[in-house]
Amino acid sequence: MNTIGMKSLLLKEVRRFMRVPGQTVLSPLISTSLYFLVFGYSLSGRVHEVEGVPYLQFIVPGLVFLGLANNAFLNSSSSLFITKIQGTVVDLLVAPLGPLELMAGFIGGAMIRGLLVGGLTWVVASFFTGFHLEHAPATLLFLLLSSYTFSVLGMLAAVWAEKFEQINFFPTFVMLPLTFLGGIFYSVRELPSPWNVISLFNPMVYMVEGLRYGMLGISGFAPLLGLGILLAVALAATALAWVALRSGYKLKA
Repeated sequence: MNTIGMKSLLLKEVRRFMRVPGQTVLSPLISTSLYFLVFGYSLSGRVHEVEGVPYLQFIVPGLVFLGLANNAFLNSSSSLFITKIQGTVVDLLVAPLGPLELMAGFIGGAMIRGLLVGGLTWVVASFFTGFHLEHAPATLLFLLLSSYTFSVLGMLAAVWAEKFEQINFFPTFVMLPLTFLGGIFYSVRELPSPWNVISLFNPMVYMVEGLRYGMLGISGFAPLLGLGILLAVALAATALAWVALRSGYKLKA
């Protein structure tokens, strides 16, 4: 394990997004906070409580997840894809860095950005709803696993993509619909048939509900189910990323 090279790549990734904090941290924080203000206050007048929790508190875990997942994905996908476009990815492949070191560097930087945005979103929301943390270990576990999973998915998207349009395909046409239909602003159990059944096939539902369990102590589904789905996606994505980096799939000229 080349720990020096891995740490150097990790520091490079962190410095990369911290050079433009207004774009990488402040902008998504403002966007997510606007979701909270617009949807929260516009709907809280009609929906006072969801599953015994005030509506404003109910949507906080989902918004934290939204900011975390989007930014973890965007950081790893954009960083690796830019190295492909610029041709500098070859320098990384010939360096004494194996697939695990490369993954640790890119994924670690993306996780830090995702956790930073998610944590700041939580802090901003706490000014309006108060701070709530019912199960700290579960919350930490879901935050770390979610940031890791979407960081790896971002790497896979960057490896697959050959154009800028393709790198935006996954967050625009997959992540965005699934997250907004994943119970961020409502409880999927209250949806009419057949949408309540269809929602059960959305993995985001279980991720959001798992984080909601950790932060608020309520969940429409067993937290272990969400944890199992997260682990399954994380393991599958990790295996694919490792194989892609080891073989140089779409990375070597």
